[in-house]
Amino acid sequence: MVKQYELMLPAMGRGYHLVTRAVEKELKDLPDRGICHIMIRHTSAGLTLNENADPTVRDDFASFFDRLVPDDPSLFTHVMEGTDDMPAHLKSSLIGHSVTIPVVNGRLALGTWQGIYLCEFRDHAGARRLTVTVVGE
Repeated sequence: MVKQYELMLPAMGRGYHLVTRAVEKELKDLPDRGICHIMIRHTSAGLTLNENADPTVRDDFASFFDRLVPDDPSLFTHVMEGTDDMPAHLKSSLIGHSVTIPVVNGRLALGTWQGIYLCEFRDHAGARRLTVTVVGE
């Protein structure tokens, strides 16, 4: 069995946004066992799994990645779309564009403190499109 879904997440400001519930809400009839692969179809945002309980994790993500890849136009030649564009591309490559999660008993098998994050690296990004592929039996 293979199912595929297209999800649109609303525009969000720069930051690390928990989207677990929004993703789960759209997934219908998950198999008893399988794999769920989620890919973001953009080059200036990313997806990751991480701690979902303490909101200071999001602050630390922002602080770390903004120091690692600053919005400094003197560092880049690709600046036509704004000072946050090339840093966003680099951050999305570092974080990654997809997550793969086991499906167990018809649910995403996330750890107790794990959540799915949309990592938005642009100040004024639009809605973000996700392709979700579920393979199972």
